[in-house]
Amino acid sequence: MSDLQEQYPQTVTLNDGTKVELRAMSGNDKDAILAFARSLPQEDLLFLSMDLTEPAVVEDWLQNIKDGVSISLVAYHGPELIGYANIHRNRAPWMRRVGEIRVNVAPNFRAKGFGRVLISHIFDIASSRSLKKLMAQMTTDQLGAQAVFRKLGFVPEALLADFVEDRNGMTRDLVMMTFDVDGLTDQAGAPVKL
Repeated sequence: MSDLQEQYPQTVTLNDGTKVELRAMSGNDKDAILAFARSLPQEDLLFLSMDLTEPAVVEDWLQNIKDGVSISLVAYHGPELIGYANIHRNRAPWMRRVGEIRVNVAPNFRAKGFGRVLISHIFDIASSRSLKKLMAQMTTDQLGAQAVFRKLGFVPEALLADFVEDRNGMTRDLVMMTFDVDGLTDQAGAPVKL
């Protein structure tokens, strides 16, 4: 049994009193993830790093969990999956200490403090691993997500103009926010040597 499975499931209470169960994601969640992704508004699907409406993509995600590349929590309200949080590490050796946090919440559970709860839990898990830097990416219009990450200590690291393109060919700016797990490095602000 993994340490994540020892810590979860946990029941959390949202701002409005709604009780939600957080679980370590497993193969048993495949159909629920597919149903969740397929129920999302088209706008939400535009910027997912993976097309979670495709069974093969969800299988890849589950394999990443088995391989230790991803650590994922899923959240249920009764039998319905209502969100997830994931920390994903790049397989490239030079990026092994960087984790990207990915979070998605069902529309009817937004503005209840639920996103903050998911981000806090996955942030704590990521911080307890050997990761040195955490990263989150979002479009500039995702102000609520940016605010939550700022409260956790993430800082905007880059603004990339017209960096992402939606399925309709429209471009948007991308904000990259990071968190130094060990605090600022001694290299912060140092000139870049090429």
